[in-house]
Amino acid sequence: MSASIKDVALHAGVSVGTVSNVMNHPSRVSNDTVAKVQRAISALGFVRNDAARQLRAGESKTIAMMVFDAANPFFTDIARGAEDAAAKDGFSVILANTSESSTRELGYLDLFEEQRVRGILISPYGEVEDRLQALKKFGIPSVLVDRVSNSQVFSSVSVDDVAGGHIAASHLLSLGRRTLGFVGGPLEIPQVGDRLVGAQQAASEYQECSLRVFETTATTVLEGRRIGEAIAAMEPKERPNGLFAANDLVALGLLQALVAANHLNVPRDIALVGYDDIDFATSAIVPLTSIRQPSQLIGETALEILAEEALDPTQPPQKVVFQPELVIRASA
Repeated sequence: MSASIKDVALHAGVSVGTVSNVMNHPSRVSNDTVAKVQRAISALGFVRNDAARQLRAGESKTIAMMVFDAANPFFTDIARGAEDAAAKDGFSVILANTSESSTRELGYLDLFEEQRVRGILISPYGEVEDRLQALKKFGIPSVLVDRVSNSQVFSSVSVDDVAGGHIAASHLLSLGRRTLGFVGGPLEIPQVGDRLVGAQQAASEYQECSLRVFETTATTVLEGRRIGEAIAAMEPKERPNGLFAANDLVALGLLQALVAANHLNVPRDIALVGYDDIDFATSAIVPLTSIRQPSQLIGETALEILAEEALDPTQPPQKVVFQPELVIRASA
């Protein structure tokens, strides 16, 4: 069992308050007493419990960040941006992966309430705004990341995904592709649904254009490969000649399946556009055309807003929406 602050006080022959002053306000204590307490700490192997101290003080320096797919480099880039901004303000960031599970998401929120984190950055999977509102009343603010608040109660930092979907489909249409396919899901994920809406809007602007939806159960490489294999097996007249994937992981899975099919060429037979512009997009066997999101800037901005709200809870919610950008490479 580890030594407690009481054990240190007893070993040094001083009060618990004096030990606390040595650790937090050494200028209030004589040099001899500081040395005596430090020797006791060393002898007992005492490790100060910053978490407990912060719980008592109500001023934790820990920011929690929750995402629904930590395997997606897009979210790790956001986390990197948040960490960079947090370091400037003396905060640390812990990352939680909800794995597209509403149950797990709510469990983490309960845990972060118990730990009295300073604030939460969250890319929600389920409907959690009521729970976040309760946390806000308890003194734990939240900022939505890659998602806009339905209630307008919370600050948010996101990208215009409807515009991104429109840009992706419009690019395929500008290449003369008229039988398009959208690959992604679940469609209940707001970002995925918005990208589909944008693609549908673009398709509606062209005559003799069709857009077929291939819904996936997750936005992963494996799901992209599964759909890619099914598309490769289609008869040529039924097969889309332009594909828009809900994210780059799905796009990379599609690319793997289409290239492995041997009888298809990307982009000659099927042009392909992804979304997020992760680092792997550049190094794919056919470099991937993608819709770029400013991922690190999203993280930095969200953290800065959260830090402001942690200092002043009366601030009105902020809504920051970045515009996506088309990055053209060899796949389309």
